Amino acid sequence: MNPMPGPSPLRLALDLGPLLIFFVAYQYLGIYGATAVFVPAVVIALAIGYLRERKLSPMPTFTAVIVVVFGGLTILLKNDAFIKLKPTILYGLFGSALLGGLAFNQLFIKRLFGTVFDLTEVGWRKLTWRWGAFFLCLAVLNVVVWRNFSEAFWVFFHVWAFMAFVFLFALAQTPLVLKHENSPQPDADSKS
Repeated sequence: MNPMPGPSPLRLALDLGPLLIFFVAYQYLGIYGATAVFVPAVVIALAIGYLRERKLSPMPTFTAVIVVVFGGLTILLKNDAFIKLKPTILYGLFGSALLGGLAFNQLFIKRLFGTVFDLTEVGWRKLTWRWGAFFLCLAVLNVVVWRNFSEAFWVFFHVWAFMAFVFLFALAQTPLVLKHENSPQPDADSKS
């Protein structure tokens, strides 16, 4: 089994930094001020990632577009429903893309993680089903929290709970990944 490489500290900072900035800014500036800080933070993180890797990764790019659109609408129209709806749209689209891809025999998750894992076709399909359903559940959960709890609770939940859920869900997939990992093929030299 190949050891799974962890994300670099810079990649982790680029992925999580804007969310943490949003959380801190909310404490001092409220929802509109935090959104006004969050939008450029996401764009800056995407630009730094591009300068470092010389490519735009699909998920951070798509996330940045959604943040810019929904964050921009929040600020422009002074309506916080847009920024609160952003996670539902984002997770809903991720889940729909993964599950919809299966209908056309496309394993988008394999394209994203194929350099990290070497799974059987069955393993990739099961992982796709699980992540697709998980993202759709997060989309619904965001609406439940947004509609039934205070704005401060939603901000806390959006940053800390969703981050924890994603981490724990990914960790829970370890048995599936280990069970469906392709066995390494012996080298031709080692056979002789």
